[in-house]
Amino acid sequence: MVTMLRRLDLTHATSAGLPDLMPRAALDIEAATHAVAPLIADVRERGAAALADQAERFDGVRPDSLRVPLDALTAALDGLDPAVRAALELSIEHARRAHEAQLPEPRRTEVVPGGFVEQRWVPVRRVGLYVPGGLAVYPSSVVMNVVAAQVAGVEELAVTSPAQRAFGGLPHPTILAACELLGVTEVYAAGGAGAIAMFAHGVEGLCAPVDVVTGPGNIYVAAAKRAVMGRVGIDAEAGTTEIAILADDSADPAFVAVDLISQAEHDPAAASVLITDSPALADAVDAELVQRVPRTRHAERIRTALSGPQSGVVLVRDLDQGIDVTNAYAAEHLEIQTRDANAVSRRIVNAGAIFVGPHSPVPLGDYLAGSNHVLPTGGTARFASGLGVQAFVKSVQVVDYDAAALAALAGPLVALAESEDLPAHGESVTARER
Repeated sequence: MVTMLRRLDLTHATSAGLPDLMPRAALDIEAATHAVAPLIADVRERGAAALADQAERFDGVRPDSLRVPLDALTAALDGLDPAVRAALELSIEHARRAHEAQLPEPRRTEVVPGGFVEQRWVPVRRVGLYVPGGLAVYPSSVVMNVVAAQVAGVEELAVTSPAQRAFGGLPHPTILAACELLGVTEVYAAGGAGAIAMFAHGVEGLCAPVDVVTGPGNIYVAAAKRAVMGRVGIDAEAGTTEIAILADDSADPAFVAVDLISQAEHDPAAASVLITDSPALADAVDAELVQRVPRTRHAERIRTALSGPQSGVVLVRDLDQGIDVTNAYAAEHLEIQTRDANAVSRRIVNAGAIFVGPHSPVPLGDYLAGSNHVLPTGGTARFASGLGVQAFVKSVQVVDYDAAALAALAGPLVALAESEDLPAHGESVTARER
């Protein structure tokens, strides 16, 4: 039988070491970090000239203006296909509705009589939003970044996307149209590590530094975000896309196959993983792939992704082990195509986003579900979350005690201060006793 996905039999594996057994791309983050360091340093030292040089080197075009002129934004929206505009408007509407539900509520708690602690949520002032511009066009990423920041109440938003030779050094016009549709006027033609450095350090006369940088990209963008973390906040390291599908013999092999293909379409390094306890399903999915892949527009790219070390079929002995394996993999996108998929989904603790049942494919989340498609990759969903309002707000604790409340706690406070050999801490309270 002709197969497209390699198979990994974990039916006899124990829970120990599962993450190391899963299909993964052979990414060298240390090499990527080493590669981006001089690019970041160059932007810090030479500013706009370095950005222009990097665009010419990596994107094949030297932009006439790194800051996109306002009339280019207007022209892009005016020239947008009406069907695409309507779809973007629907995407924006759904994203606003779902992200507004994420807004945290302030809480004021009376800890002791007269003593209050308030949890206040404050948006950051300025953010830099990165939109990829490689093998595909991502106006949807404009929506995901911008809507979350706007709902959070961010005052200043700047978007950057790589310069495109086909468009005279400007980002793709659909990306510019999405910016105009969302009211974003600060847009740059800059990509890769240099763009991340521009946001983190600022470029005199061009771009002020930001407080938070978000957005997906390749391994070099992820490495650059890691390099500037601490100077600015970042979202998760959202790198090359990945999908895992947990399925049993009730799954439709055509649905599984088209969904694996949909993510492989992004990039030759994209990961498509099927986790199943049904060898018959694995055979049927492979048969579907063999038939469908040659008919797709990006067949070569998809075939490369599906045959790479990051993709494959993982055979498990039963659904319980399948859930363990799925949690060990910690997929960016996880589809569950099993009997009682909703109940199974509640046993998943590691995933960027979970798509439940046969009618919730990942592309729904990419565009119109209302969820955010900027998600943690490479197993980082074990500890990281997808992009949302929380990336753009910070919590401030406000302490408000009256004299009586403070006096009531003087004794235990002094005892703790003395135990830490910090007597002045105690004196700051006893000095107020009159």
